[in-house]
Amino acid sequence: MRIVIARCSVQYTGRLDASLGEAIRMIMVKADGCVAIHADGGAYKPLNWMNAPNVLVEAEGRWEVRNPKGEVLAIELHEVFSDSQHHLGDDPGLTKDGVEAHLQELLAADPTVLEPGLVLVRREHPTAVGPVDLLCRDADGRSVVIEVKRRGEIDGVEQLTRYLDFLRADSSLGALRGMFVAQTVAPQARTLLQSRGMDWREVDYDELRGRKRDDLRLF
Repeated sequence: MRIVIARCSVQYTGRLDASLGEAIRMIMVKADGCVAIHADGGAYKPLNWMNAPNVLVEAEGRWEVRNPKGEVLAIELHEVFSDSQHHLGDDPGLTKDGVEAHLQELLAADPTVLEPGLVLVRREHPTAVGPVDLLCRDADGRSVVIEVKRRGEIDGVEQLTRYLDFLRADSSLGALRGMFVAQTVAPQARTLLQSRGMDWREVDYDELRGRKRDDLRLF
């Protein structure tokens, strides 16, 4: 991982245009190519970022990050205070809490509760950017990439987006769909999912465990 502390300004051009004025920020470049720009606040969420795959081109005082979709993240480096690289090694991955892990197990056992005709292909399908919770196939033969959370927030939508972007390079999967599943999906996450053409479902954990037999809420 490369970490740069610099006074910088940023211009993003892509699905929409966005800019950051000049300020001191941390620029993080991960081994997989993901570039994220952080301020000293705002918890874990970066101010702007570019997911892998992409290409980083460095010039004097300027970085340009481009991806296959034509999106560009241009970073003007006005003053660099620190530029360091660190090898973090292999990561064992996230261990999910009991509810989230069990929710994934229940859905893998019967994915038709999410959609009629849905068939499980593989659970924890491996990719270079992390394991996909559930890889399924729908009644029309399309591959469905499913991310399962206890509570659905924007960061989970970004995670699902990364999986879809990566798996689109695998021609054996054919047409792909994304589906975000959680006990509750935040309004902001719903809006982002809709803008990216992805489905979402809210499920009742107790209901899936057999305590209730009402239908799932599908939105």
